[in-house]
Amino acid sequence: MRDILAKMKGGDRRSIGRSDAVAREVSWNASLFGDLFAGLFADDPVIRVRAADAMEKVTRDRPELLQPFKRQLLGAVSALKDKEVRWHVAQMLPRLKLTPRERKSAVEILMTWLDDPSSIVKTFSMQALADLAKRDDALLGHVTPLIARLARTGTPAMRSRGRKILQQLPSCE
Repeated sequence: MRDILAKMKGGDRRSIGRSDAVAREVSWNASLFGDLFAGLFADDPVIRVRAADAMEKVTRDRPELLQPFKRQLLGAVSALKDKEVRWHVAQMLPRLKLTPRERKSAVEILMTWLDDPSSIVKTFSMQALADLAKRDDALLGHVTPLIARLARTGTPAMRSRGRKILQQLPSCE
């Protein structure tokens, strides 16, 4: 097992373990990002979840680190079933530089995740759709009514986030 992933072992999926420290380490040494990405496919679900958490934290300031993994994020990673991985991937997808075809794929993934059993996955998917729509007028026309509907009919977290998103979308200003 790669050293960076060994630091993610132990405990359960509800704790972040040492993912904050790993995120700092990878931020300082970007050559470790590939090893961290490999953690998404670990057999151990704790490592998968913590790798996704650390990746999301690293890419807040270093989104360019995701770019070499774009195809995998839109493919194999988006097919992973861990809700914790999904909500972190939803946060990362808008950080990618996407072609129109790739953006369509990202939107399809996020739309599917709006039906996920996890309210958190749904809520982060709503936010990601809105973030993508802010850069695409055609998408904005489809996402705004969707967010408005979810802000009325979704879970409490979705309703709250939906109201905030609607205030941020250009068509609502």
